[in-house]
Amino acid sequence: MRTVGFDTSNYTTSIAAFDGEGGESVSRLLPVKTGELGLRQSEALFSHVKRLPELSDRLFARLPAGSVDTIGVSTRPRAVEGSYMPCFLAGESQARVLGAVLHVPVFSFSHQQGHIAAVLWSAGRLDLLGTDFLAWHLSGGTTELLLVHTTSDGEISCEKIGGTTDISAGQLIDRTGQLLHFDFPAGKALDAACADCANGDWFRVKVRNCEFSLSGVENQVQRFRQLGGSDAETAWFALRSVVEAVRAATKNAQKAYPLPVVFSGGVASNSMLRRMMSEAVFGAPQYSTDNAMGIAVLTWLRLQNN
Repeated sequence: MRTVGFDTSNYTTSIAAFDGEGGESVSRLLPVKTGELGLRQSEALFSHVKRLPELSDRLFARLPAGSVDTIGVSTRPRAVEGSYMPCFLAGESQARVLGAVLHVPVFSFSHQQGHIAAVLWSAGRLDLLGTDFLAWHLSGGTTELLLVHTTSDGEISCEKIGGTTDISAGQLIDRTGQLLHFDFPAGKALDAACADCANGDWFRVKVRNCEFSLSGVENQVQRFRQLGGSDAETAWFALRSVVEAVRAATKNAQKAYPLPVVFSGGVASNSMLRRMMSEAVFGAPQYSTDNAMGIAVLTWLRLQNN
């Protein structure tokens, strides 16, 4: 039994296959012009449409003919009413056409559900399905602390209990990268820059219960740079400020919900965050960023249990 998952987020086109034990994923970042901080939805949708045939060719060339039993696809950012982004139409369109041609069912999930499943699978923690846990979704567009309810057959329900009240962690990181003239997305470049800074200063973000604001951190990063902070020191300043806010909010959340903590989203691939939150569940870095593997895993679980 093999499933295929599609995910067309605002940053990455990806397709993955999963057979219940192992999987294979192919992906490609969407092109962003130098100096810009992302894409319009129309540009993202057009880029996905251009790249899906190429990625489909790469993945399906490695799969035995007739081996796909079910298709899964992310159709919206989050599994809540009103959650919508046009870029997901690209993956949904191809998934439904493929399902019709192969005469196999097509299951829909949210991008956020796929993120969580990808981390659980790559961390070897699918045993958490059927339990409740806390999860961070840290990405270019989202910084949410979630209370997650799951079933053993892969149903995932997320309740937001904290996170940012304004810009996301990913936005702060990318804007810091722009300040340092790094390419977009800037997460990897900031992470690498911090390797040259053993320690440094950071801004103490005020955390109320499980919520915090990062817009003030952006102003502090700019001021720190103007006062002579090097690339490494400025990258450290921005990342440590985010990590400390996340750590404080997590600690507050665990007082009310003494549960395991799972980290998903592109920012969850950051090495500083992983060091400072070493007791939490992290997936492999390539499965923390936007990818279709979680969708393929959830599709396999739904097929197996239905």
